[in-house]
Amino acid sequence: MIGSIYGLIAMGYSLIYSASGLLSFTQGELLMFGAFLGLTFYKYANLPFVISITLTIAIMFMVGVFIESFIIRKLVKAKANLIFIVLATIALSIVLKNFAMLVWGSNVFQFPQIFKTGFVKIGDVNVDPTSIMAIVIAFIAMLILHFFMNKTRFGTSMRAAAQNPLAAKTMAINVSRTTYVTWGLASALAGIAGFLIGPVYGVHLEMGTMIGLKGFAAAVIGGYGNMYGAIIGSFIIGLVETFTAAYISSIYKDVISFLVLIAFLILKPRGIFNSKVYDEE
Repeated sequence: MIGSIYGLIAMGYSLIYSASGLLSFTQGELLMFGAFLGLTFYKYANLPFVISITLTIAIMFMVGVFIESFIIRKLVKAKANLIFIVLATIALSIVLKNFAMLVWGSNVFQFPQIFKTGFVKIGDVNVDPTSIMAIVIAFIAMLILHFFMNKTRFGTSMRAAAQNPLAAKTMAINVSRTTYVTWGLASALAGIAGFLIGPVYGVHLEMGTMIGLKGFAAAVIGGYGNMYGAIIGSFIIGLVETFTAAYISSIYKDVISFLVLIAFLILKPRGIFNSKVYDEE
């Protein structure tokens, strides 16, 4: 389940990098923001689950569009150094966290259980149905994104604009539109992840920090910018974390997860799918 959540976050990182060549460190806080939106719709507005998650996805998509259109694009047009754009996304993550604190407060909120039944028995193992739902929805989101990127005209335009923006413009592709849609999709994926993980771990301001970092680690391990690598890297991180907590100690699960990242950076810096993450001289 946690691997699926990391996968949604990692795909967001890869989408943004593939479309614009930029690094964004807002995914964790966008996950947190999506969890609070889901909590508001599902618990306080008492809306059905399907309507709640649909509204969360729609709003998070618009948040991503706003970030790209009114912040990132302005910096790119001003020819800001890439490191300044990265710093801007870090600053934006702080703004999102403080805005959430002003709106919802700093307490830990209990997200209502979506299923009223107990555990589902699979063989000799009792599994939380919420975890099963998270895995299923995450995989559906991944399949929809794969179909959208590879089988639709707009998805093809997005990939073309990412590979060569100038050539894409000469082919009448609206590169600006493909870029803000990409940021919107990345934000929507983070919102889905927040909604799904809320019932399992609760909703609070710091919930996205570590998940965002591990999603980034997963994207790097798989090959930064590669969608399928992001998914595989996420399950590697999820399995390493889970087995470490089960057979060694939960105290060391974060340490060992990031040691795996360091090992990949040293031994295979381009990740499993050999993605080019920097310009070679």
